[in-house]
Amino acid sequence: MLSWELSILHSQGIYEITSSEMIRGSLLVNLKTTYTRFERSISSASLLGGFVFDAVTLKRVDAFWENFWIVAHLAAVAACIILLNRPVNRSENRGAETGEPGKAHFWFLNALQFLFGGLLSTYLVFYFRSGSLRVSWPFFVILGAAFLANERLKQYYARLYFQVGFLYLSLFCFTIFILPVLLHRIGPFIFLLSGAVSLALMYLFLLLLRFAGDGELVAGRRRTLHTCIGAIFLTTNVFYFLNLIPPLPLSLQDASVHHAIARNAEGNYAVESENPGLLRFFRFTETFHGRAGAPVYAYSAVFSPTSLNTKIVHEWQFYDPKRGWTTTSRIELPVRGGRGRGYRTFSVSAAVAAGAWRVNVETPGGALLGRLRFNVVLQEAEPALITQIKN
Repeated sequence: MLSWELSILHSQGIYEITSSEMIRGSLLVNLKTTYTRFERSISSASLLGGFVFDAVTLKRVDAFWENFWIVAHLAAVAACIILLNRPVNRSENRGAETGEPGKAHFWFLNALQFLFGGLLSTYLVFYFRSGSLRVSWPFFVILGAAFLANERLKQYYARLYFQVGFLYLSLFCFTIFILPVLLHRIGPFIFLLSGAVSLALMYLFLLLLRFAGDGELVAGRRRTLHTCIGAIFLTTNVFYFLNLIPPLPLSLQDASVHHAIARNAEGNYAVESENPGLLRFFRFTETFHGRAGAPVYAYSAVFSPTSLNTKIVHEWQFYDPKRGWTTTSRIELPVRGGRGRGYRTFSVSAAVAAGAWRVNVETPGGALLGRLRFNVVLQEAEPALITQIKN
């Protein structure tokens, strides 16, 4: 009887379609089952691999393709949130809250997690290059926590406020550095403008989510969504005005202390310094041997996007056992944008005392780009010096 029915279906061209759909459905089920079984291992490997890939491939914060990649990810995240919260998908996927997500919920949720992981790893790379961990660690903690939460708190992605909060954090982090790139300016006004732009874009997204997604859900959780967005906005502003956010799009490419610096005929800097030896990468603080009254030179190379000409400050500080770090001078230096290896400049301090010194490379507003530490040891004889070229 069964073979007779199958022969009729086969003759009508129905059996082939049905079997093909069955095979395709079986493959999808097997793929889903395999992914669910090894989800933690796959997620951890992709987390580490994606971060390393971004660290190697992401070069300039003002490069077109890097920013196009971020915009594409943000658009894809917005689309996933809307699709995930459409009434038809929510009605199909009510089992997600009981641990049995439907097909649409499963794939949209995993796509959302993947996209957020890519965005956060990009921001970690860019912001880490720009700031100093000693000062900006609270902001890095927030980005790092969001990065790890993206892997560990997957069940919360079913909640709209969690999705919207991640999207707004990603959006605000992007506007913080893309507006200075586009407007060729940095400073408090540009930062406030970036916050306003991020809020405007988020408002447009919530309108789109209300009309294209689940309008009743958005309206019912409006207060929670506004509280979540407002908390992220206020926290980021507090961090900025406390100089706890790295001053993107600027970044310190190189910093070192020398006995002499001169510009050669090719336009590069010839620096004279002590031979650092093979262990130079493992030293937290350099030792500077010099004669009393001899000058000390602080060299820095700061990257700035094309057409963004600004200034930086070399703040020379000496450690006084009684008063702590004491500023001896603040030297303002120009920075011209566009050079991939950073705009090179230096400052000099004459007749430094023996002891611990540091030079803070900052923006005029006090945001720390990097810090150069060294101990001055005075001696009678000139130390042995080598000459290097800073390209």
